[in-house]
Amino acid sequence: MSHPAPIIIVGAGHAGGRAALALREQGYAGPLLLIGDEPHLPYERPALSKQLLLGSQPAEACHIGSSQQYRELDIERLSATRVSAIAPASRQITLHDRRTLPYHKLLLATGGRARQATLPGADLAGIQLLRTLDDAAALRPRLQAGQRLLVVGGGFIGLEVAASARQLGCQVTVLEAGDRLAARALPPAISARLLQLHQAHGVEVRLGCSLRGFVGHGSVTAVELADGERLPCDTVVVGIGIQPNTELAAAAGLAVGNGIRVDSRLQSSDAHIYAVGDACEFPAPQDGQPQRLETWRNAELQARHVACNLLGADEPYAALGWFWSDQYDHSLQLVGSLPAAANCVTRQLADSGVLLFCLDAAGRLQGACGWGAGNSVARDIKLAEMLIASGKALDPVALAAPDINLKTLLKGASRD
Repeated sequence: MSHPAPIIIVGAGHAGGRAALALREQGYAGPLLLIGDEPHLPYERPALSKQLLLGSQPAEACHIGSSQQYRELDIERLSATRVSAIAPASRQITLHDRRTLPYHKLLLATGGRARQATLPGADLAGIQLLRTLDDAAALRPRLQAGQRLLVVGGGFIGLEVAASARQLGCQVTVLEAGDRLAARALPPAISARLLQLHQAHGVEVRLGCSLRGFVGHGSVTAVELADGERLPCDTVVVGIGIQPNTELAAAAGLAVGNGIRVDSRLQSSDAHIYAVGDACEFPAPQDGQPQRLETWRNAELQARHVACNLLGADEPYAALGWFWSDQYDHSLQLVGSLPAAANCVTRQLADSGVLLFCLDAAGRLQGACGWGAGNSVARDIKLAEMLIASGKALDPVALAAPDINLKTLLKGASRD
């Protein structure tokens, strides 16, 4: 069914671009407008910290669709355009140039922005963020052999940049405020393996490290630590997380928490407005608790799912969270939830690989994390996802035994 007013998607990143294409794939023939504040086509972000920095992939390979495809599908695009306000009562948006546009339904895929360091000297040249294609293009020339790179933040973005920079011959130091790497997302055993991997590749990692500020005249030349020590550098990459872009939704009176709050159908507190992607806070399928995920899979699957619901399907979003990170010749994969208090079972794999399984009190698998060379844990993580979805009680002894195939557990476990 078509409508005189369009479906408007605000945000032309991964989730927004995929949602626009999915609407056409699912038969929507009405007017469709995709608005983004970047000048680029919609694109995926995983390659920004890896292939684009290493020069093994061009920026165009990240694009979701082509200009010709959007034209052929009659998807109108407004690039380098900012939406300044939403008026839910009249179902209108206002653009930065004060134009107003009506909508039939509105999808907010506003994403997030890289957090800035709020320290003295943070405006010096040579202090880089990595969130966009333009950020990657600006950082790539600075990663030359022999250059001294300081990475502020030991999360996934910082560690992936560190790995890419070492492969390019840079001297790399990672500064992390916490007592282990990627502590918000990973159990200690995997954090320890990450640390060992980076140290083995010549990265200096400083944990429990507080910064006083950045030093330089025009361009950064050093980072000053809280104890007064100065670490000389040529470039600093700040990787301390992202801030979800919720201001537009909040100003419009929509419910906002750690993201734009939606129900299980990805519908906001306004019946005609939906939200997806990095800016969206939605009920976790496993326990209904609010969560916000900054992952490729979440953007991809929520975009496809919300397209169905925008067209009247009214289906709950039930996909489990899944994440991966490639660093050097190793891969990390995580599925489901890894609660801190869970009963954790460890399965040792060949070549120092490991699988961690988190069970609830009834023995049901809630989450799994795998670490290993190459893509060696991918199949086991896929099977773990199926075990989570089955809701079956599992034998911890069998989970820990590397000679027992997880596929066997999927077939033989008994439901609690």
